[in-house]
Amino acid sequence: MRVLVVEDEPLLADAITEWLRDEPHAVDVAYDGAAALERLTVNDYDVVVLDRDLPGVHGDDICRELAGAGNGAGAGAGTTARVLMLTAAADIADRVAGLTLGADDYLTKPFAFAELAARVQALGRRSRPAAPPVLRRAGITLDPARRVVFRDGRYVPLSKKEFAVLTELLRADGSAVSAEQLLEKAWDEHADPFTGAVRLAVLKLRRKLGEPQVVETVTGVGYRIA
Repeated sequence: MRVLVVEDEPLLADAITEWLRDEPHAVDVAYDGAAALERLTVNDYDVVVLDRDLPGVHGDDICRELAGAGNGAGAGAGTTARVLMLTAAADIADRVAGLTLGADDYLTKPFAFAELAARVQALGRRSRPAAPPVLRRAGITLDPARRVVFRDGRYVPLSKKEFAVLTELLRADGSAVSAEQLLEKAWDEHADPFTGAVRLAVLKLRRKLGEPQVVETVTGVGYRIA
C-alpha cells in the first residue's frame, strides 16, 4: 500500500514511517499540513495517517479536503484514501468530532506501533476493491497476513519490494500492471522513475519464482501474471 504519514513531531513521524515501511508499505512523510496537501495533489494514497493538531493547515482542514476529494473535489480529487486520525485528545467528544469530519478511524497518543500498523492495514483493505485473504494464480500462493509466498508448494523468499510487486500483479488478476503503477504502490516518493527499479525487481522476482516463467512482459503496457 501507499501511505502518507502527516505528523509535525519529526521523531514520531519518522518512527511511524520506519515501522510502516517494515510491514512493508511505501510510505511518504509530511511534517506540516501544507506539505501534506501538496503530496495529496500529486500522489494516490491508500491510507493517510493524520495528526489532528498540525500547525498552519490544521488536520481537521486536511480531513475535510479528503472527505470532499472522495466526491471529486479538493486535494486528490476522486481519492479513495482512508484517514487514520492521531491526537493527544482522548475524550469521547474529540473522537466523535474527528470521525464526523470524515476520518475513518481514530487513535489517541500514546499508542502502540503494532496497533497503528494493524489499523492501517485494515483501512487499506477498505480503500481498495475486495481481494481474497490469500492470493493464488499460476501456481503461486501469496498470504499477505503471514507475508509468505509459495510456488507449486515451494517456499519462495522475497525482499519487501519483490513481495509488494508480486502482490500488485496478483491483485490485478491477469490484467497488465504498468511500471508506473508498480512504482506508485511499492516505492515511496523518493524513488527515481528512471532508475529501472521496477524492471530490476521484476527480473529478480522471475528468477526466484523459477521455471516456467509466469511474469509476462506486455509490450508498451507493463507486466502481468497470465
